[in-house]
Amino acid sequence: MPRHAKSGGEGESQSRGASPAPRKQRSGSLVVVGTGIKTTGQLTSEAIAWMGEADSLLYVVGDPVAEAVIQRLNPRGAESMAGYYEEGQSRMYAYNAMVEHILGCVRGGDKTVAAFYGHPGVFAYPSHESIRRARREGFSAQMLPGVSSEDCLFADLGVDPAVGGCQSYEATDFLLNALLIDSSSQLILWQIGTLGDWTYKTHMYDIRAMPLLVQKLTRFYPPSHLVTVYEAAMFPGTQPMIAQVPLHSLNDFPITAAMTLYVPPARARVPDPEMLGLFSLSTPYGAVPTTLQPNATEQGSGK
Repeated sequence: MPRHAKSGGEGESQSRGASPAPRKQRSGSLVVVGTGIKTTGQLTSEAIAWMGEADSLLYVVGDPVAEAVIQRLNPRGAESMAGYYEEGQSRMYAYNAMVEHILGCVRGGDKTVAAFYGHPGVFAYPSHESIRRARREGFSAQMLPGVSSEDCLFADLGVDPAVGGCQSYEATDFLLNALLIDSSSQLILWQIGTLGDWTYKTHMYDIRAMPLLVQKLTRFYPPSHLVTVYEAAMFPGTQPMIAQVPLHSLNDFPITAAMTLYVPPARARVPDPEMLGLFSLSTPYGAVPTTLQPNATEQGSGK
């Protein structure tokens, strides 16, 4: 029956007080997973199970060890999407091609799994866009969490994002937008090795904008402030790259595409006198102040 002829029936059902029939879910499905940074130790059991059961296992990973693991999990359905990257071309073209490939498998009725290195929801446009479009078209689609380079950074540098708070920006986004940075908090800048370069490169990216990044950071931090250039370990038995340098020396550091910048606080936090005055320091941690507790009548009214 044509779609426009169906609408009248739905209107009649609603006029009688009945709920409209739920939209039928289509047969294909999508699960997006992450392989972690160090695949052999950070691939979750949940992701492994989904990858093994997939009709189509599409993947983009950054090292041959991860690719070998994926191929072994599903030799029949595994297929790399790395071929969509073209030297010197915009990465967005590759991302859109990946989305179309993923959705083509889903539309064909396949139980589709898309695997991306790291966390599949962190700096991964194809994963989010594939899920959005699949759901819009009536397919089941979900994302499973994975281990990102930020998770590795917290572990390797021994820092806690809850201590003083943590600000996190993609480096080019930070450079080009008017953002207010709290120098009493921690700052993480992602993808400093692709700063201002939207094309795909197999080797070094054009990071001539690095002096501009340093210039902007010196609005909030002294030039001598020590910052950490970080790269998580990708293979078993290897160590992460951790280098602490003064901010002004960042221009001379051999930056690569996989590096992240960690900037520790440069000053103490400033208390809020108004809130301190309203907050009772004598209240035990986690307790509800007396003024906020229900009265005795309310507490006992249901008993």
